Amino acid sequence: MKFSLATIVLGLAALAAAAPEEPAHLMARQNQGRPVPRGTCCVANTNLKQDACIAANGQAGRCVPGGNNCGSRLSCVQFSSLTCNNNIIERGRSLCRANAPGGGFFDGARIIRSLSQAKVN
Repeated sequence: MKFSLATIVLGLAALAAAAPEEPAHLMARQNQGRPVPRGTCCVANTNLKQDACIAANGQAGRCVPGGNNCGSRLSCVQFSSLTCNNNIIERGRSLCRANAPGGGFFDGARIIRSLSQAKVN
């Protein structure tokens, strides 16, 4: 069976068209149209706790209170630096908080020892 260059190119184009959506598009849908922040901080007065984001190192994460030096904005923290509790729901998703040095978790400006102590809204 012979394949021409055009056949191969058309085949590859069909595969690309059938590929799943880019992660950022999926994240935007998860955020209900709010932007998907990239970097250390989430968008002020726009992103909500537990929104999906892309951390500064390119990994998927969540917008959480505390964890990075973002002032009053939420921090975008990669999943490997978060602790989550599937039994506590915040904004329709499992509650996650950034791990604090020396143990505990960031909950805004305070350090909590248990996710059950988190200010949930």
